[in-house]
Amino acid sequence: MKIGCPKEVKAQEFRVGVTPAAAQEAVANGHEVIMQAGAGAGAGFADADYEAAGARIAHTAEDVFSEAEMVVKVKEPQAAERKLLRGGQILFTYLHLAPDPDQTRDLLESGVTAIAYETVTDRAGGLPLLAPMSEVAGKLAPQVGAWALQKANGGRGVLMGGVPGVGPAEVVVIGGGVVGTHAARVAAGMGADVVVLDRSLPRLRYLDDAFRGEFTTRYASAATTADLVARADMVVGAVLIPGAAAPKLVSRAQLGSMKPGAVLVDVAIDQGGCFETSKATTHEDPIYEVDGIVHYCVANMPGAVPRTSTIALGNATLPFIIALANKGWKAACESDEHLLAGLNTHAGRLTNYAVGRALGIDVLSPSLALKI
Repeated sequence: MKIGCPKEVKAQEFRVGVTPAAAQEAVANGHEVIMQAGAGAGAGFADADYEAAGARIAHTAEDVFSEAEMVVKVKEPQAAERKLLRGGQILFTYLHLAPDPDQTRDLLESGVTAIAYETVTDRAGGLPLLAPMSEVAGKLAPQVGAWALQKANGGRGVLMGGVPGVGPAEVVVIGGGVVGTHAARVAAGMGADVVVLDRSLPRLRYLDDAFRGEFTTRYASAATTADLVARADMVVGAVLIPGAAAPKLVSRAQLGSMKPGAVLVDVAIDQGGCFETSKATTHEDPIYEVDGIVHYCVANMPGAVPRTSTIALGNATLPFIIALANKGWKAACESDEHLLAGLNTHAGRLTNYAVGRALGIDVLSPSLALKI
């Protein structure tokens, strides 16, 4: 199979979908890898590294898309890229379709077979291709939030760990999954006073047992959430409903109860954001203010550390890339129900129920899509 990897074109996105190590594995399995010139530069991989791995370098994205039977990326295809997709082609990348009707429409019109990293599952009910980037984003959230808290950036001017005689920042993490756990650990490590909110009692028990008071946990009732948000210096939104739009957990009205200069870090912004006032930003212009509250809503947070992120993502995606290339998408999905869960569009039909509910589009069962 011809596997193509274009250079990412989303603003301030430096990751790359295929590492030299992945290219070498694919070539060893008898496949051809076509990399766009400079695709890996932002993550520290030179074209020569890919050539040494057996890949071929193409000059333009058009060259990659026109030749590739499977396109492997990191971020959702941008409008110009979507025009290059075609029926019968496989697209393997993050998609986050629920809050993005324009992208969804374009993918359906193209006829491409699109498999989304974020909806591939595993036996434990986890999201193995989302987890590495959730870990990175979770660890970044307190770091960028601490920067936003500085007065020069519009924040309250509060130091995360405080100093002797002065208390630390109060940090609330909404969601105790992968993002929330890593955010809480880093924030606590910075010396902040951290509370994690979640509606799963088993998850709260796990966090209490595993981290033994490193941070505290509370059940995420509406009243408790509102009370803690009002007292917080920083709130990290770390909720996820696989494939679906994120629920809005902090309303605009609640901003009025918060401390002036407090910071909201919305890690769920890829799925539409979990704060009512969230809107996607970029690393180039990451923050904005609403009613005196600083919002950090960068839609590709792991892109800030592209070397770490690219290698971590590549480790997770490689087995699936090889399976898709070796077997073809239908046989690969037939033999792996967890990969089949990643199927979002095929031959002009939407195949993910959460996206269908969010956008009001009829859905074809993924198992029936295998027969088309």
